[in-house]
Amino acid sequence: MDASLAERLQAFAEAVSRLGPNFQEAVDRLIARLKEHDVGGNAPRPGEKMPPFVLPDENGQLISLDKLLEDGPVAVTFHRGHWCPYCRINTHALAEAQEQIAAEGGQVAAIMPDREHFAAEFKAESAAPFPVLTDFDNGYALSLNLAFWVGQEMQDLMSSAGWNVARWQGTDTWLLPIPATFVVGTDGEVKTRFIDPDYRKRMTIEDLLSALRKAH
Repeated sequence: MDASLAERLQAFAEAVSRLGPNFQEAVDRLIARLKEHDVGGNAPRPGEKMPPFVLPDENGQLISLDKLLEDGPVAVTFHRGHWCPYCRINTHALAEAQEQIAAEGGQVAAIMPDREHFAAEFKAESAAPFPVLTDFDNGYALSLNLAFWVGQEMQDLMSSAGWNVARWQGTDTWLLPIPATFVVGTDGEVKTRFIDPDYRKRMTIEDLLSALRKAH
């Protein structure tokens, strides 16, 4: 657990590749398709305003981006769901870095399409001191051009692996968000973003802290 976030993600990806090469080949095909179509490329860029949101947290309390920004810059992080091991690794790392994030005057708001009950489980398991918000039907992610259909091949593989995404999201659309991080300044503008259709990669904690430091 002393390893960096990138090292943890890479180690897990290598283990999964050894255990399930067929699954990983399907993932690689999906990622190639997303990159070919530049999915996520049109999401808000640095210098642009981050569209506002009002979403329920794990307790059903409505949280708005505008209200969060009153207390300082916000790292808005998108996650595929509580079931995603890479999202859990990412969120654990964010929770561990909470003191450093606070020292930079920043905060985190995690967003995922899972319903509140599962968002609460995710928050508790990660010991996350920040809100975990439910993006019903991926509505906010869709508005940012971040959501996509996983495709029939991945839907079948994920279902056979026991990932009941439809039940967890409360919809059978099989849409997922691309994991992404937007560091938003108190002026509401995106200062830095990290978007990669390869969900095995996330913004490093070091880059996040540097972006928050510059976001005031």
